[in-house]
Amino acid sequence: MTDSNTRAALQRGISNRRNVLGDAWVERSIGNANTLNVEFQRMITCYAWDGIWSRPGLEPRTRRIMVLAITAAMGRWEEFELHIRTGLQAPADDPAAAALDLDTIKEVLLQTAVYAGVPAGNTGMAIVLKVLSSLDRTPPKADFWAGGTGE
Repeated sequence: MTDSNTRAALQRGISNRRNVLGDAWVERSIGNANTLNVEFQRMITCYAWDGIWSRPGLEPRTRRIMVLAITAAMGRWEEFELHIRTGLQAPADDPAAAALDLDTIKEVLLQTAVYAGVPAGNTGMAIVLKVLSSLDRTPPKADFWAGGTGE
């Protein structure tokens, strides 16, 4: 049984999770609750998705960008992939959904490669390309020798 404060935090957290990760992901998480993981699910919903994602200091998109950089730096690729996929699928006109575009993802990975190491950037790029392919959004070919930096 949860008290009214905890229930309110759960409701706010679920709302944020739905906005950022989508209804299907949240329904699957809630639907897979069992006696082993239900307290963990409640904890991350209240602590992360309400306590952090509800804070006014940063916009949801900035928070998602930070999640990408941190999870890439730490090698938490399942969480990185989740936020790439849901960020690419989020409606661009809904700020609460924290949508991502390819230019932003590219910049996050370039910065991550400098501060967390080229292998992190490289793995992140491979995951992004895999997700894009699964969404039938493969980027067009580019001429390696045309344009770019260092010319």
